[in-house]
Amino acid sequence: MSADSQIFIPPSFIALYTDARGRLRGTPAELAARYELCEDLANHLVEQAQLLYHGAGAPSEGDILLGIHAGLAAPEAGFPDGQADWIVLRLAELLGWRAPALPGAAA
Repeated sequence: MSADSQIFIPPSFIALYTDARGRLRGTPAELAARYELCEDLANHLVEQAQLLYHGAGAPSEGDILLGIHAGLAAPEAGFPDGQADWIVLRLAELLGWRAPALPGAAA
């Protein structure tokens, strides 16, 4: 990531990549690339979540978000270190839905 990058990475995502002393783990370029992936995925999942919500026998908003989280949190999905939580919370924000309590998340 160059010094003149126009990407704004929210503090909530940066927190996933900082240690207890506030130092960045990894390079700024790695952080930016991972943020773009997670943000793009959250935006992509908006339509899928809406289709599920408006389908026949539709589950609740919370159930949809928890189901998506379960898929993203699986080790083979490749979203470590709270990224699955962040994606689902961002998805809830994009949809204007109340975010559910995520399994294993701090209260």
